[in-house]
Amino acid sequence: MPGFQRHVFVCGNTRPDGHPRGCCAARGGEAVREALKAAVAAGGLKRQVRVNAAGCLDQCEHGPVVVVYPEGVWYGFVRPEDASEIVASHLAAGRPVERLRLPEGCINTPSCPHRGRPAGPPP
Repeated sequence: MPGFQRHVFVCGNTRPDGHPRGCCAARGGEAVREALKAAVAAGGLKRQVRVNAAGCLDQCEHGPVVVVYPEGVWYGFVRPEDASEIVASHLAAGRPVERLRLPEGCINTPSCPHRGRPAGPPP
């Protein structure tokens, strides 16, 4: 069997209640992973795409966070209802979902505008 064309990692990290950065688990990371798995199966992509749970991806302010490889596309503030769009647009057709994509300036940088603000999607 050939290797997977894409790997999707969904953060499911937990942090203590009240942690200033929050965590993907408390924001629904597991529900996002399950929705992506179901959408991949419904789209007939189970042999091409693998959806995995991940530990901390260090993007807590943007949770739930999803990253797709080999492209290295980072999605933030993902909800279960976004799964079918990610699968149809990105995983099946190769077009990342721009409205969910994290800006380059937010990935692995202390200067992201989301750091230090209340959890949840940007206003």
